[in-house]
Amino acid sequence: MSGLRERKKRATREALMAAALRLALERGLEGVRVDDIAAEAGVSPRTFNNYFAGKHEAIAARHTDRIERSVAVLRARPPEETLWEALTEAMVEPWEQHAGDAHSPPPPEVLASIRMLSREPALRAESLRVAFAADGALAAAIAERTGTDCSRDLYPHLVAGAATAAVQAAVGHWLRADPPIPLAPLLRDALRALAAGLPAPST
Repeated sequence: MSGLRERKKRATREALMAAALRLALERGLEGVRVDDIAAEAGVSPRTFNNYFAGKHEAIAARHTDRIERSVAVLRARPPEETLWEALTEAMVEPWEQHAGDAHSPPPPEVLASIRMLSREPALRAESLRVAFAADGALAAAIAERTGTDCSRDLYPHLVAGAATAAVQAAVGHWLRADPPIPLAPLLRDALRALAAGLPAPST
Protein backbone atom coordinates (compact mmCIF):
# COMPACT_ATOMS: atom_id res chain seq x y z
CA MET A 1 0.00 0.00 0.00
CA SER A 2 2.81 2.42 0.85
CA GLY A 3 4.38 1.75 -2.55
CA LEU A 4 1.13 2.65 -4.31
CA ARG A 5 0.81 5.80 -2.21
CA GLU A 6 4.33 6.89 -3.13
CA ARG A 7 3.68 6.28 -6.83
CA LYS A 8 0.52 8.38 -6.64
CA LYS A 9 2.43 11.19 -4.91
CA ARG A 10 5.15 11.10 -7.56
CA ALA A 11 2.52 11.12 -10.31
CA THR A 12 0.77 14.13 -8.75
CA ARG A 13 4.05 16.01 -8.37
CA GLU A 14 4.98 15.24 -11.98
CA ALA A 15 1.55 16.38 -13.19
CA LEU A 16 1.87 19.67 -11.31
CA MET A 17 5.37 20.34 -12.66
CA ALA A 18 4.28 19.54 -16.22
CA ALA A 19 1.17 21.72 -15.92
CA ALA A 20 3.15 24.65 -14.49
CA LEU A 21 5.68 24.53 -17.32
CA ARG A 22 3.06 24.01 -20.02
CA LEU A 23 0.96 26.97 -18.87
CA ALA A 24 4.00 29.21 -18.42
CA LEU A 25 5.14 28.43 -21.96
CA GLU A 26 1.66 29.14 -23.31
CA ARG A 27 0.80 32.27 -21.32
CA GLY A 28 4.03 33.62 -19.92
CA LEU A 29 4.93 33.34 -16.26
CA GLU A 30 2.91 36.36 -15.16
CA GLY A 31 -0.21 34.93 -16.79
CA VAL A 32 -0.19 31.78 -14.64
CA ARG A 33 -1.71 31.42 -11.16
CA VAL A 34 -1.45 28.53 -8.74
CA ASP A 35 -5.18 27.91 -9.20
CA ASP A 36 -4.60 27.53 -12.96
CA ILE A 37 -1.83 24.99 -12.42
CA ALA A 38 -3.92 22.98 -9.97
CA ALA A 39 -6.90 22.94 -12.32
CA GLU A 40 -4.72 21.90 -15.26
CA ALA A 41 -3.33 19.01 -13.20
CA GLY A 42 -6.78 18.02 -11.93
CA VAL A 43 -6.13 18.72 -8.25
CA SER A 44 -7.09 21.38 -5.71
CA PRO A 45 -4.95 24.45 -4.90
CA ARG A 46 -4.53 22.99 -1.42
CA THR A 47 -2.99 19.88 -2.95
CA PHE A 48 -0.64 22.09 -4.99
CA ASN A 49 0.49 23.78 -1.77
CA ASN A 50 1.31 20.37 -0.27
CA TYR A 51 3.97 19.96 -2.97
CA PHE A 52 5.25 23.42 -3.85
CA ALA A 53 5.49 26.87 -2.28
CA GLY A 54 4.59 28.61 -5.55
CA LYS A 55 4.66 28.49 -9.32
CA HIS A 56 8.37 29.31 -9.56
CA GLU A 57 9.25 26.33 -7.40
CA ALA A 58 6.94 24.05 -9.39
CA ILE A 59 8.70 24.94 -12.63
CA ALA A 60 12.24 24.89 -11.23
CA ALA A 61 11.73 21.59 -9.40
CA ARG A 62 12.59 19.80 -12.64
CA HIS A 63 16.22 20.72 -11.93
CA THR A 64 16.13 18.82 -8.65
CA ASP A 65 14.59 15.83 -10.36
CA ARG A 66 17.27 15.85 -13.06
CA ILE A 67 20.05 15.82 -10.47
CA GLU A 68 18.34 13.02 -8.53
CA ARG A 69 18.04 11.03 -11.74
CA SER A 70 21.68 11.73 -12.61
CA VAL A 71 22.73 10.45 -9.19
CA ALA A 72 20.75 7.24 -9.68
CA VAL A 73 22.16 6.71 -13.18
CA LEU A 74 25.73 7.39 -12.04
CA ARG A 75 25.46 4.81 -9.28
CA ALA A 76 24.13 2.26 -11.77
CA ARG A 77 26.81 2.79 -14.45
CA PRO A 78 29.28 -0.09 -15.01
CA PRO A 79 32.25 0.12 -12.63
CA GLU A 80 34.73 -0.36 -15.48
CA GLU A 81 33.74 2.98 -17.04
CA THR A 82 35.91 5.97 -16.28
CA LEU A 83 34.42 8.59 -14.01
CA TRP A 84 33.85 11.04 -16.85
CA GLU A 85 32.32 8.45 -19.16
CA ALA A 86 29.86 7.47 -16.44
CA LEU A 87 29.22 11.06 -15.39
CA THR A 88 28.57 12.22 -18.95
CA GLU A 89 25.93 9.54 -19.45
CA ALA A 90 24.43 10.29 -16.04
CA MET A 91 24.16 14.03 -16.68
CA VAL A 92 22.70 13.70 -20.19
CA GLU A 93 20.15 10.94 -19.51
CA PRO A 94 17.60 13.09 -17.58
CA TRP A 95 17.56 15.66 -20.37
CA GLU A 96 16.94 12.96 -22.94
CA GLN A 97 14.15 11.62 -20.71
CA HIS A 98 12.37 14.93 -20.03
CA ALA A 99 13.23 17.24 -22.92
CA GLY A 100 11.25 15.43 -25.59
CA ASP A 101 13.38 14.79 -28.67
CA ALA A 102 16.70 16.12 -27.39
CA HIS A 103 18.43 14.85 -30.54
CA SER A 104 16.55 17.18 -32.89
CA PRO A 105 16.37 21.00 -32.96
CA PRO A 106 13.31 22.31 -31.08
CA PRO A 107 10.46 23.97 -32.97
CA PRO A 108 11.07 27.75 -33.16
CA GLU A 109 7.90 28.59 -31.21
CA VAL A 110 8.86 26.26 -28.36
CA LEU A 111 12.38 27.66 -28.21
CA ALA A 112 11.02 31.21 -28.18
CA SER A 113 8.82 30.39 -25.18
CA ILE A 114 11.69 28.73 -23.29
CA ARG A 115 13.91 31.74 -24.00
CA MET A 116 11.23 34.00 -22.58
CA LEU A 117 11.00 31.95 -19.38
CA SER A 118 14.78 31.77 -19.02
CA ARG A 119 14.88 35.57 -18.78
CA GLU A 120 12.51 35.71 -15.80
CA PRO A 121 14.65 36.87 -12.81
CA ALA A 122 12.55 35.07 -10.17
CA LEU A 123 12.66 31.81 -12.09
CA ARG A 124 16.41 32.10 -12.68
CA ALA A 125 16.97 32.64 -8.97
CA GLU A 126 14.82 29.65 -8.04
CA SER A 127 16.56 27.45 -10.61
CA LEU A 128 19.98 28.35 -9.22
CA ARG A 129 18.78 27.71 -5.67
CA VAL A 130 17.56 24.19 -6.39
CA ALA A 131 20.62 23.41 -8.55
CA PHE A 132 23.02 24.33 -5.74
CA ALA A 133 20.91 22.47 -3.17
CA ALA A 134 21.06 19.29 -5.26
CA ASP A 135 24.82 19.41 -5.88
CA GLY A 136 25.55 17.72 -2.56
CA ALA A 137 23.82 14.51 -3.66
CA LEU A 138 25.79 14.48 -6.91
CA ALA A 139 29.05 15.05 -5.04
CA ALA A 140 28.22 12.13 -2.74
CA ALA A 141 27.70 9.81 -5.72
CA ILE A 142 30.99 10.99 -7.25
CA ALA A 143 32.75 10.37 -3.93
CA GLU A 144 31.42 6.81 -3.86
CA ARG A 145 32.72 6.16 -7.35
CA THR A 146 36.14 7.70 -6.74
CA GLY A 147 36.77 6.47 -3.19
CA THR A 148 36.90 10.00 -1.84
CA ASP A 149 35.16 11.54 1.16
CA CYS A 150 32.70 14.43 0.81
CA SER A 151 33.43 15.64 4.32
CA ARG A 152 37.21 15.83 3.79
CA ASP A 153 37.98 15.99 0.09
CA LEU A 154 37.44 18.84 -2.36
CA TYR A 155 37.50 16.60 -5.43
CA PRO A 156 33.90 15.29 -5.48
CA HIS A 157 32.49 18.78 -4.90
CA LEU A 158 34.76 20.22 -7.58
CA VAL A 159 33.67 17.60 -10.14
CA ALA A 160 29.98 18.01 -9.26
CA GLY A 161 30.18 21.80 -9.56
CA ALA A 162 32.11 21.63 -12.83
CA ALA A 163 29.71 19.11 -14.39
CA THR A 164 26.68 21.17 -13.34
CA ALA A 165 28.26 24.32 -14.75
CA ALA A 166 29.04 22.54 -18.04
CA VAL A 167 25.40 21.50 -18.38
CA GLN A 168 24.22 25.04 -17.62
CA ALA A 169 26.63 26.47 -20.20
CA ALA A 170 25.45 23.97 -22.82
CA VAL A 171 21.79 24.75 -22.16
CA GLY A 172 22.53 28.48 -22.36
CA HIS A 173 24.26 27.98 -25.72
CA TRP A 174 21.33 25.86 -26.92
CA LEU A 175 18.93 28.66 -26.02
CA ARG A 176 20.98 31.23 -27.94
CA ALA A 177 21.67 29.12 -31.04
CA ASP A 178 20.25 30.43 -34.31
CA PRO A 179 19.27 28.35 -36.18
CA PRO A 180 18.13 25.97 -33.40
CA ILE A 181 20.33 22.95 -32.67
CA PRO A 182 19.75 19.64 -30.80
CA LEU A 183 20.42 19.69 -27.06
CA ALA A 184 21.74 16.19 -26.31
CA PRO A 185 24.84 16.33 -28.57
CA LEU A 186 25.68 19.75 -27.15
CA LEU A 187 25.51 18.43 -23.58
CA ARG A 188 27.84 15.57 -24.48
CA ASP A 189 30.27 17.92 -26.22
CA ALA A 190 30.39 20.19 -23.16
CA LEU A 191 31.03 17.36 -20.72
CA ARG A 192 33.61 15.69 -22.94
CA ALA A 193 35.46 18.99 -23.35
CA LEU A 194 35.47 19.37 -19.58
CA ALA A 195 36.75 15.80 -19.14
CA ALA A 196 39.57 16.57 -21.59
CA GLY A 197 40.65 19.57 -19.54
CA LEU A 198 39.03 22.20 -21.78
CA PRO A 199 41.77 22.28 -24.45
CA ALA A 200 41.90 25.41 -26.57
CA PRO A 201 39.81 25.10 -29.76
CA SER A 202 41.86 24.05 -32.76
CA THR A 203 42.14 26.47 -35.66
